[in-house]
Amino acid sequence: MRLQWKNAVAMGTVIIATGWAGSAHAKALNCTDLAAQDFGIDGLVITSAAAEPVGENAPVAHCLVRGHIAERTGIDGKTYKISFELRLPDEWNGRFVHQFNGGNDGAVVPALGNIFTSDPADTALARNYAVVSSDAGHDGSANPEAGLAGGARFGFDPEARSDYGYAAVTKLNPVATDLVEAYYGEDIAYSYGVGGSNGGRHALVQATRSPEAFDGILAAYPGFNLPKAAIQHAWDVQSFKPITGDVRTAFSQEDLTLVADAVLAACDGLDGLEDGIIADHPACQGAFDVTTLTCDPEEANACLAPAQVEALQRIHAGPTNLTGEQLYSDWAWDRGIASGDWRFWKLESGIPPWDGMPLIATMGAASLAQIFSNPPVEIDGTPAALEQYLLDFDFDNDVSVDATDATFAESPMEFMTPTDVDNPELAAFRDAGGKMIVFHGMSDPVFSALDTIDWYEKLDANNGGDAEDFALLYPIPGMTHGTGSPAADKFDAFTELVEWVENGEQPTHLVATATPDNPYVPELIGVTRKLCPYPAIARYQGGDEASHQSFACQ
Repeated sequence: MRLQWKNAVAMGTVIIATGWAGSAHAKALNCTDLAAQDFGIDGLVITSAAAEPVGENAPVAHCLVRGHIAERTGIDGKTYKISFELRLPDEWNGRFVHQFNGGNDGAVVPALGNIFTSDPADTALARNYAVVSSDAGHDGSANPEAGLAGGARFGFDPEARSDYGYAAVTKLNPVATDLVEAYYGEDIAYSYGVGGSNGGRHALVQATRSPEAFDGILAAYPGFNLPKAAIQHAWDVQSFKPITGDVRTAFSQEDLTLVADAVLAACDGLDGLEDGIIADHPACQGAFDVTTLTCDPEEANACLAPAQVEALQRIHAGPTNLTGEQLYSDWAWDRGIASGDWRFWKLESGIPPWDGMPLIATMGAASLAQIFSNPPVEIDGTPAALEQYLLDFDFDNDVSVDATDATFAESPMEFMTPTDVDNPELAAFRDAGGKMIVFHGMSDPVFSALDTIDWYEKLDANNGGDAEDFALLYPIPGMTHGTGSPAADKFDAFTELVEWVENGEQPTHLVATATPDNPYVPELIGVTRKLCPYPAIARYQGGDEASHQSFACQ
């Protein structure tokens, strides 16, 4: 599948001698010679290539290659290029991972290959995959004068926007795979695209932009609707600010714990067992009523002020304009609302240079203004100015995620989302034999899991109810934007994906436990739970309450 796509890309290719004998130990080229090698690829510059022995950031001995492609000058006068690093293990397993990174990109994250098993030592490189990582076509530190808005300043160059959205991957991937195959003198047996958050968005985008490039895709908590999700930042700040006059103090930790405990009380037993996990999240949305927590002036009890209840209802309903048009998604009630991650994103970061403001009111505001508005809006990079931008955001007049103009011919929704985002089918990826696993925490505070579920339901309908033949979605109860949440959040979806791709063994469920240092659910450490593909729910059948085998996907 991958070779058909690669050969169709007009990037200038390397002729690989198919007659070379190869093994996991043999290499056609020497690592130190790569920087001087002429690969015949237009715009490729290899700046360094060096052997890396086992050590810190080197789980296995490998060749570390650094370089860039597509260097140019943007319309803003800045220099742009797609910088990358490629790690080539000495004991190569014949496989390749394109590591999709998160946030606004802008830095070459070490190409270790996070495969989202909650074990930092368990990476694609450690498993002897060749791995590539890039900065998505821009340097996030190139505009220090812009303060906290600097990392999103590339949004003033239209090609940098496109590279960030999708083109850096489509440009770099064939170059990286050519280098891998030239180095080892062998074709890549299987290629995988792996990422979380914005990296998960990259993964779903590439399933439509380059559907034959990857045999398997793992997308963790994907921000595939990122421009619309950014609108929620303004909605949240405008909802929280009036409560106390300070977003950071709108809810105490005790307030959010009260909400989480109430959600648990209403929903924990819906799956047949009260164990701290709300597996039946669809039923929970109807079973929980936040208004029951409203303070009664006649009673002295733990409760929320009416303004707090109203704010929670408002943010969970999602942003709308005056006509009632839904501008993003609604959100699930789940126990992860009391986690530090939820607070970090929505209420309070504790980071001094941010004045303790949450991530949505700093980096999120800069992205909404400069990347997800068309044309981009220049914004001052102080925490106060960024917050004020969100407070002043007009949901009737400032939403421009679908807008284009003569300079910015692609709208933010066009360059940031899968090409069929509103009516997903993934026909080309499906027909090429690709397999995909998506997982998303029900308590994710930045990308709504309900939005991902809605996407999957449409995908399933457009595939005659058979989307599970090539794509599976796993909602994760209690999980926020990654691990370290009140959830059974340690599992290995990547191995399941590989088995599906290479051996035709479709996963039926994932086996999960709590991360060893999980502070929220210590009672679940060592306990196993079954994670079921949507729309199935893990329901307790009786027996050992500590074993996933006591649950069935129904």
